[in-house]
Amino acid sequence: MANRRALSTARKAAWRGTAGPCTSLDFVSRPTRPAPPPLEANDQLVTGVIGAGWAVALIALLIARGSLPAADRWWIWTCATGFGVGVFGFCYVPVLKRSRARAARLQAERMDGQDVASGRGG
Repeated sequence: MANRRALSTARKAAWRGTAGPCTSLDFVSRPTRPAPPPLEANDQLVTGVIGAGWAVALIALLIARGSLPAADRWWIWTCATGFGVGVFGFCYVPVLKRSRARAARLQAERMDGQDVASGRGG
């Protein structure tokens, strides 16, 4: 029983950062799992839905503009900016995907060319 209490006290001392027989947190370590793969989504749909959400909020605030206090009218500009950024994202996502695909294709071609030049290619 005394040994168990000493171990418990040592763990608490290490946790509190005080000097004691156990000064590391090795007893806390657990095996780590690998990170899950990233989720795939339709990026244009995601940006379109977010932009539509900002548009709905903008329309609602424009309808209720008369009942908004003057100090809270900045929300209208926040929604307008969110909608503008959403439209930009909706237009930019295809350009970004094409440029990433082009870069990956060029990288693969370079690697194939290096493999052939070094005699490792098939």
